[in-house]
Amino acid sequence: MNALLELWWQHAPVLSVVLPSLTAVVLLLIGDQGGMAAQGGSHEVGRLRWRRRVALTSALLGLVMAAGMVWRASHGELLVYRLGEWPAPFGIALVLDRLSAMMVLLTYLVALPVLWYATGGWDARGRYFHAIFQFQLMGLCGAFLTGDLFNLFVFFEVLLIASYVLLLHGQGRERFRMGVHYVVLNLSASALFLIGLAMLYAVTGTLNMADMAMRVAQLQGENAALARSGALVLLVVFGLKAALVPLYFWLPGTYAAASAPVAALFAIMTKVGVYSIIRTHWVIFGADAGASALAVADWLLPAALATSVLGVLGALAAHTLGRLVAYLTVSSVGTIMAGVGLFTPETLSASLYYALHSTIVVAGLFLLVEQMAAQRGDAGDHLRPAHAVREPVLLGLMMLFGAASAAGLPPLPGFVGKLMILQSSHGLAAQPWLWTVVLTVGFFTIVGLARAGVIVFWHVQPAPGAGGVSGGSVKLLSAIWAFMVLTVTLAALAAPVKQYTDAAANQLTDRAAYQRAVLGDLGNSTRPYTGDR
Repeated sequence: MNALLELWWQHAPVLSVVLPSLTAVVLLLIGDQGGMAAQGGSHEVGRLRWRRRVALTSALLGLVMAAGMVWRASHGELLVYRLGEWPAPFGIALVLDRLSAMMVLLTYLVALPVLWYATGGWDARGRYFHAIFQFQLMGLCGAFLTGDLFNLFVFFEVLLIASYVLLLHGQGRERFRMGVHYVVLNLSASALFLIGLAMLYAVTGTLNMADMAMRVAQLQGENAALARSGALVLLVVFGLKAALVPLYFWLPGTYAAASAPVAALFAIMTKVGVYSIIRTHWVIFGADAGASALAVADWLLPAALATSVLGVLGALAAHTLGRLVAYLTVSSVGTIMAGVGLFTPETLSASLYYALHSTIVVAGLFLLVEQMAAQRGDAGDHLRPAHAVREPVLLGLMMLFGAASAAGLPPLPGFVGKLMILQSSHGLAAQPWLWTVVLTVGFFTIVGLARAGVIVFWHVQPAPGAGGVSGGSVKLLSAIWAFMVLTVTLAALAAPVKQYTDAAANQLTDRAAYQRAVLGDLGNSTRPYTGDR
């Protein structure tokens, strides 16, 4: 058994990418005739059941693997998987450290309840939902595990192409309209991504993150200036993915238009942008990157604070519950990036804890919004008086829990995470700005969610007759309860989780250890780029 576990650990990074990709292939082979299942075709109903079983089994296995990776990574092991046995930086390397393991686990913690929710009927409203869902997981896991910037671009494209299809799942005019905007913006960002990579490759001769970090530290003069320019270009790209000001405007409409399970899964998408900023600007352009050190420090913190403020203002002005939650997603990204932009291990650790909380809470809120909208008749999720929901006590308590979590009220992890960020900024020049923004945004988040709750549960109109809307499905509600349980667990385990994020932040600052693990003997040399490989 020990030998088997050790074999799994040696191949864990690539298995995390291969598992969802092979699952997607199997699902494609099973076939999908779309709406025939909803029409009662017995053969298609049987195939739909098999697709659900395969997809859920794969997601559960992925969750178990991700938990195992976090457990092993928590001991300080940094695993490098070299595809084809080509040594880095010449070959493709997947790198598993504490941060990447945590993000893969977060991906599956969101994906499994969302997938369970989708099997309640959403997966039958279009073709190939489960296969595309697995390709999305493949792109997410690959982006978190790759040690190469070009392969980060490749996995970005995989997850984005899958997200294009998932966004349109279930069809509808609004989804098509927002889908066009979403595709055009991301294609533009992809072009900028390649330009940024070209600029960095021109001055370093490599795209391996560890190798580039070593070479960037040696750059001087015009080469250092070009590297800083490339870093700013990548900040624009990743800022668009993360929804940072002024590149956040696409997110509220897109997430609000998507189906509930897709919007909930997309809660992890913004964290890919956050992760990429951390990986790029801490590992490559960190404090010891020579003339290119902290290339985006002057821009990142102001953008983060502005994102948090504009996000909560958008939530206050939202006319639908979906847009309100989408704007809260934007605001939470600003809070996370504020800690990242202070560039200390303590603030980064606090931001990582808060990222776990915000992703789980936002995903659960998107699912809850649909359950409330389904019981409000024609009003749906629009914030206007409508018929009373069928289950006001149950949904009201769930809404109260979600609102308290999103606003950061004690003793929930939102409060713990914000308190960590505030405490970690002690003594820094930006402390007054950070405290002002975080506390103000928290207050207005409470106001926005309280306004929504009053409209939905108090400003009700008498329903005609006995009321024709049924209560929520136990199966669908159980997915939301799963996110609530995760939220409570994150609060109960705040101390060990914080110890893990502390270790992850410190591991990121140890560039020498990262370079030795990825590059081997080359990590101990100082090889200036001369134009030749």
